[in-house]
Amino acid sequence: MRTQIVWSLPAAILCFGLAAGAPAAPAAQFRSPMSVAGVPPAAARFAARIAARLAARGATPLGWSPQGQLLIATRFGETTQLHLLAAAGGARRQLTFLRNPVRGGAFSPDPWHDNFVFAKDRGGRDDYRLYLQSLGNPRAQALTDAKADARVAVWSNGGKRLAFAGTAADGRGEDITVMAPADPGAARVVVAGNGAYPAPLDWSPDDRRLLVRVTLADGGVELYSIDLTSGARRQIVPKGGRDAIPEARFSRDGRGVYLITARDAEYRELRYADLATGRESTVSTGAAGDVEEFALSRDGHYLAYTQDEGGADRLRITDLLAHRALALPPLPSPGLVDSLHFDLPGKRLAFAFDAPNHPRDAFVLDLVARRLEAWTHSEPGAILPAQIAAPRLTHFQTFDRVGGRPRQLPVYLYDPPGPGRHPVLILLHSGANGAFCPGFDPWIRFVVDDLGYAVVAPNLRGSSGGGKSSEALGEGRLRGDVLKDIGALLVWIEGRSDLNAKRVVVAGRSYGGYLALMAAVDYSARLSGAVDLGGMTDLPTYLDELRPARQAVARGKFGDEHDAGTREFLRDLSPLALADRITVPVLIVHGRNDPRVAVDQAQEMAALLRSHHDRVWLMIANREGHRFVRQTDRDAMYTAFAQFLISAR
Repeated sequence: MRTQIVWSLPAAILCFGLAAGAPAAPAAQFRSPMSVAGVPPAAARFAARIAARLAARGATPLGWSPQGQLLIATRFGETTQLHLLAAAGGARRQLTFLRNPVRGGAFSPDPWHDNFVFAKDRGGRDDYRLYLQSLGNPRAQALTDAKADARVAVWSNGGKRLAFAGTAADGRGEDITVMAPADPGAARVVVAGNGAYPAPLDWSPDDRRLLVRVTLADGGVELYSIDLTSGARRQIVPKGGRDAIPEARFSRDGRGVYLITARDAEYRELRYADLATGRESTVSTGAAGDVEEFALSRDGHYLAYTQDEGGADRLRITDLLAHRALALPPLPSPGLVDSLHFDLPGKRLAFAFDAPNHPRDAFVLDLVARRLEAWTHSEPGAILPAQIAAPRLTHFQTFDRVGGRPRQLPVYLYDPPGPGRHPVLILLHSGANGAFCPGFDPWIRFVVDDLGYAVVAPNLRGSSGGGKSSEALGEGRLRGDVLKDIGALLVWIEGRSDLNAKRVVVAGRSYGGYLALMAAVDYSARLSGAVDLGGMTDLPTYLDELRPARQAVARGKFGDEHDAGTREFLRDLSPLALADRITVPVLIVHGRNDPRVAVDQAQEMAALLRSHHDRVWLMIANREGHRFVRQTDRDAMYTAFAQFLISAR
């Protein structure tokens, strides 16, 4: 599934660095608790300028209160918290005031209560705990144990009960628990994971059944409904499938299920499964492209969904009663649309929108008046959005052929102002099947406009957006072909008169960080540096240490490390085993509490690189996990990143 890649969550950044020929300025110290080795002190001269450039923030709608207020997540200060909006452009009323960021949030649909539930972890450890809070009480009540890792919670239609997934009592898999927040002691397990990983997706309209998606230990995916009284299950899709089902919902008459799947199709479609006959029909229309998410109005009148169209999203709404698509007012520009939420009467649809020239904002579409209105106006920082040009989408020729012709892969190109052969920053997206999608990104704008780099953001083989067969091209024993794509991209850069092939830095986060290090292994002679933000350095160890819920999915993409031949293959594709071939400067940044890629991988990689040369910068964020979520920690990370780019020019 396509994943939006945001390189800089809106953040103010302390600065460093000097323009060529500028006098020295006092060194700026990192304000966040970082363990730093090899990173030179940062000059303070650009601090105000960069902070102003990158101080943008965004807003994401999470749903509606029964009274018609919009719940949003936005940063105010250090971390993302929950806020409430009563009207378009209204004041943001802050609801949570926590030291750690909040994940998600949803109001009970019960009109007689103003309770909302949210999840929060500590220090980026991914051990989420559910909390309940009301508008009249700023103190949150913990609903789950700190060790339960409960993050997916779904309110019943009556608003009296919650269904959530959390770590099983025996530690094997996850269980689904149903709880009445008014009486948490009476919670009961309704689906025992038994080594699998079920997640509640929806309640039937009468609240008697629960729609459940299960990820099996072997990577298979099941979808069924369970009767909460008898425990009887009804399978929705055939057993044994491995195609992802990102979302599924009951129809509002309870007779069917809407789901997103690519089973027996090249792209993910929105389908309707009739529970009486088992027949499926395709609901989504339009050109080839993955359906990303959908929402169904509470009265069953409207169905909204988004579909990828060449890196931008098309919002579609179907009138299910009239059996026709609605004509919608245009979006401000081509961009990214997600987080769809109908209000309780089903007359308004909230969603998040952002584009290269528009910060992420909450928009509301009035379905009666057919009027689109921005409910938030997020601050873009010291950037004039109207002056931001969207990146150019082009293609580069890679090493193999398809249909008798060289395969072409998409790449986004951000051009710096002015002519010349510009230094290049290659940005590699996170997620083996993720994709780079251009949204509002002040970090990229700073790199382009202030540092003068051209930013090249490819979607290599295995990325989403090109169909299921395209995603499979980079999996398992084909993983090495992704590295060949990077080599072909470097050839493409060499052939362009506007890019300086002698000044190329490659960077990535998570899987992209792993690829950046492997690019330095294979192509050090053609690079000026590599930046790894939370990437894997030893694939077998990474797979060994993953939490079981993620192991099944990861092994399906990389292979099972327990097989001796596969383990050797993965070792040969691990930067840690090939560090002696990296001869360029390297910046490694990692969260100490990272539960997905252990911090040991970063520390061992840095130590091994230092045994070969001294151009290694290492930063360990003591309060962060796989993603950096605190403002000051992101400040420190991007300060070092920018300083590294200046040194590599």
